[in-house]
Amino acid sequence: MALGGQSRLQREPCLTASEALFEELSLAQKFMLVIRFLRTGKKNQPSFKLVVVEKTRSSTSGRFVQELGFYNPLTKEKVLKRDRIKYWLSIGAQPSDTVHNLLVSEKIIEREKIPKHKKQKSEKEKVVPAAPVEEKPKEEEPKEEEPKEEKVKSLE
Repeated sequence: MALGGQSRLQREPCLTASEALFEELSLAQKFMLVIRFLRTGKKNQPSFKLVVVEKTRSSTSGRFVQELGFYNPLTKEKVLKRDRIKYWLSIGAQPSDTVHNLLVSEKIIEREKIPKHKKQKSEKEKVVPAAPVEEKPKEEEPKEEEPKEEKVKSLE
C-alpha cells in the first residue's frame, strides 16, 4: 500500500485507446512538436534515438513524448517505426532538417532533401568583376561667359 491507503493503480487509472489518442491530439495542439535525434552512446561512438519532443525542450534533457526508432551512424543501422512517424507527421510534428533527409532517403515521406551545406558559387560568380566604373553625374556644360569688366573706382 502506498501513501494515503491507495495503491498506484487506484490513483492512476488505465486510459482507454480513445482517451490516449485524445491526450496525444491535445498535446499536439498545445505545444509545437518536433521529431529529432536524441544522442546516446559513448564518447566517439554516437548513436541516436529518433524521438518526438516539444520544441521548447532542450535536446539533452532526455524527456520526450515517444520514441520512434534509432540510428547508428557508425554501422548505418536504422530502425524506424514508419506508422508512428506518419502518425506524428499527420498531427503536425515537424521533422528537423537531418531527420527530414533521413525520412526522405527511407521513402517514408516523398519530398526533396534539404541541402546540408550551402552551394558553392560557380567559377564565373567567384571571379570578382573589375572595379565598377562610377558614373559621374553629368555636369552642365559651362556656358560661355562674357568677360566681366571689373569696375575700378578711380580716385579722382
